[in-house]
Amino acid sequence: MARIDNKKKKLLEENVISISRVTKVTKGGRHFRFSATVVVGNRKGLVGLGTGKANEVPEAINKAIQAANKNVTKIALIDNRTIPHEAIGKVGRARVMIKPAKEGTGIIAGGAVRAVVELAGIHDIVSKSLGSNTKVNMAKATIEALKSQRTPEHIAALRGISKEEL
Repeated sequence: MARIDNKKKKLLEENVISISRVTKVTKGGRHFRFSATVVVGNRKGLVGLGTGKANEVPEAINKAIQAANKNVTKIALIDNRTIPHEAIGKVGRARVMIKPAKEGTGIIAGGAVRAVVELAGIHDIVSKSLGSNTKVNMAKATIEALKSQRTPEHIAALRGISKEEL
């Protein structure tokens, strides 16, 4: 069991999206901790997002990586380069619109959206931030938009017809 986990972890790349200092004010004064958000992926359709909090930055990053590895999901890709259709992901006030793009367009996205999309293995995509641009919520909204992707094969299977009839 442990060997399988180690192999899985080595296959996934990780990228730290944000590290922030958080404060808990108590009767005895302020208590500082660090919060980290990490995205993991294999650049072939698997991507996950996790957050972790600890007294030290490296510990927080390790916790975030563990959480991200637990939340890995498969993303629908077309020709291993783009997404099937346009989608909008919403988390809090952050909204992220993602659109498929022609071959050779590249990744037109910034910040947290770019990190998530790159590790998901998407090469051609256009994105737009609508609303809040909080890094953590932008990353979560991007993951949500990617999860909502449906391939023509999947839709045909849900309707009980062949792909050609669609």
